[in-house]
Formats: sequence, C-alpha cells, structure tokens
Amino acid sequence: MDDFTYVFYDSKFAVRPAELQDLYRFTHWGKSRSLDQIERMLAGSNLCFSVRYESKLVAFCRMLTDFVFRGSMWDILVHPDHQGKGIGTRLISYTLTHPAVKDIPIITSYSSDLAPFLRHSGFENREGLMVLQRVPIEYS
Repeated sequence: MDDFTYVFYDSKFAVRPAELQDLYRFTHWGKSRSLDQIERMLAGSNLCFSVRYESKLVAFCRMLTDFVFRGSMWDILVHPDHQGKGIGTRLISYTLTHPAVKDIPIITSYSSDLAPFLRHSGFENREGLMVLQRVPIEYS
C-alpha cells in the first residue's frame, strides 16, 4: 500500500453527496439513500471522516457526539476495491484518535455487520441497547 496515495480528511466539506451515494451502493442498508437525504445527513453530522485515493472517495464514516460523554460512529464504508488493504482500520484509528474525539469515554457503533472488524479497534458487544425503530431497516 502506497501511503502517499491515500489522503485522510476530517471535514464534512471534503465529501460531496453524489460521491458518498456511490459508496452507499455497495451496502445492503444504504442503497436507496437519495442525494437530498445524504446532503441533510452530512449537514447534521457532528464529524465526518473520509479517505481519498487519487482524488476519489474510497472510505467514509461519521460521528454523532456531544463531545464530552458519548459518541456514536455511523456509516463505516470502504469501497470494495480498497477493502483488505488496512484502509478501514486506519480510518477507524484516525477517527478515534482525532483531537475532538480522543477523550470521549464511550464510543458506540451499531454496525453489527462490522462487529468482527470493530473488535480489532477495541469495541465489544454489550447488552442493554434499546432502539426505537420508526421505519424498517433497508435491505434492498
């Protein structure tokens, strides 16, 4: 892996909705997200982290947080062509060690598909999660 070709960003302004929509098409849960929804999601997210390879968006995750007690990571994505190269691991590390995040005592993620991957970064399964699900999860 050539480290000089992967560039990491910590700004929602480094991501355009159309290119993020392109990444979502590789998931079973985000395929139907519209450009308008993605634009509003980016605007409402506290922190967005992304990775570009030769100027193309290849990885993304976002965080919702109060910056003091809790944070939750969402939409952890790596383009299939870049999976298995350590990019996802580096993105999670970049996110968790970011100055705005590193002192938050509890970080959660509800990405059950990624549980084995997230365990490598110190995440563990915990009971006690309660969810109010107002619409069905996408499985398109």
